[in-house]
Amino acid sequence: MEEKLLDCFLVPAGLLLFTLYHVCLLYCIIRYPRSTVIGLNAESRYQWVLSMMTDPLKNGVLAVQTLRNNIMASTVLATTAITLSSLISVYVSSTLTSENMASKLVYGNKTALLSSIKYFSILLCFLVAFLCNVQSIRYYAHVSFLATLPTSVGKRDSIEYVARNLNRGSFFWSVGLRAFYLSFSLFLWIFGPIPMFVCCCIMSVILYFLDTTTSFTRHLHTCAFKDAVKPDNLESSV
Repeated sequence: MEEKLLDCFLVPAGLLLFTLYHVCLLYCIIRYPRSTVIGLNAESRYQWVLSMMTDPLKNGVLAVQTLRNNIMASTVLATTAITLSSLISVYVSSTLTSENMASKLVYGNKTALLSSIKYFSILLCFLVAFLCNVQSIRYYAHVSFLATLPTSVGKRDSIEYVARNLNRGSFFWSVGLRAFYLSFSLFLWIFGPIPMFVCCCIMSVILYFLDTTTSFTRHLHTCAFKDAVKPDNLESSV
């Protein structure tokens, strides 16, 4: 295969592999949530909201502190990752301006148009990650108000609404984190299509083991919440 055609083959193949993995992951989250870590975490957050809102006056401080930690994590993740990645991109772009350096490090198409597409793709991932983290902070801040309302005690609809908002904030945080993962693969694209394709393959395998659960994990999750209060018996327990 010619050197200039590697970008036309390996880059779409890597992106397709990364996309197909997340499509399958989304299908498992919707149909079989207990087989994924994201689904189990969503259930755990629902149980957490249930336990916090059974007595908001007593657990209000703990709920606000936990949500504040999530807000700080989203803020630090967004600002730190975008800043460091932008600095690295600027450094690499200034380093690869000379043709000699580019010919030694990059194996593939070295046209100026393709280089612009590479940097634009990385910046697009940063923008998506930033917007997702902003939405995550928005939902976390909204939940911090709703979870401490004394008027919501014993109301199943209110508890489910708070749990949905909390899960939405976590889902936006997960999407932003996936955008950072993808930006790392696109960053390696600067050094050629082969490192980018290899990174997509390795990352998909690693994410598979991180996103899927085992029978042991599901057993621990079930045992941890076997004594939790059920939504149907919420009013009687209060």
